[in-house]
Amino acid sequence: MKVMLLAAGKGERMLPLTAHTPKPLLKAGGLSLLEHQIRKLAQHGFTDLVINHAWLGQQIESEFGDGSRLGVSISWSREGEPLETAGGIIRALPLLGSQPFAVVNADLWTSYNYSQLRTGLAVGDLAHLVLVPNPEHHLAGDFLLNQNSRLGLPESTQSTLVSTFTYSGIAVYHPDFFGGVSTEKYPLLPLIKTAIIQQQASGILFTGEWLDVGTPARLHELEQRLRQQTQQ
Repeated sequence: MKVMLLAAGKGERMLPLTAHTPKPLLKAGGLSLLEHQIRKLAQHGFTDLVINHAWLGQQIESEFGDGSRLGVSISWSREGEPLETAGGIIRALPLLGSQPFAVVNADLWTSYNYSQLRTGLAVGDLAHLVLVPNPEHHLAGDFLLNQNSRLGLPESTQSTLVSTFTYSGIAVYHPDFFGGVSTEKYPLLPLIKTAIIQQQASGILFTGEWLDVGTPARLHELEQRLRQQTQQ
């Protein structure tokens, strides 16, 4: 299974750290956020990677090259201007092939076992999302998850007994999930909502370590976590 790492964001919430350094190259524990992800994916046997870039993207490409330094093969999808999440994936579809593929945000850190992504998609599904408990910065969550692993939209229920969870930035998609998009720059959420309404999206809840490294404070938090781990 191929994996696409999303690394094209400008990282405006990380300013001034990202004024001259792309967010995926910001470091914690002595390694860049992107290198943490590549190493973890390689440990779980994912060595065929596609990485997109835009803001200061040449720095990212120069850092990792063809991926051989880390035991992987990297194909680069160069955007120039960011195309938003779905748009970036659609641009990279010729590199991803005709089979389901995994998508992982470059700016997250997690203990999730990526080998579980190989389970792929259930028959008839176009998307499978890994969800996490809602972090403090996103208490409203994103999607419902029922006992049959089907995703739902929060606005589809009035019950306060149904919990919402947050999309982790880890998923498996079928190429057909992105069909019918006519504009180059396109967000991911409308496509997920369509798949949910059409009963073509499943999910799983992961309750282990997960951190969206989207601000300087969370980058510092990750640095502290990794430092504690090395001292244990």
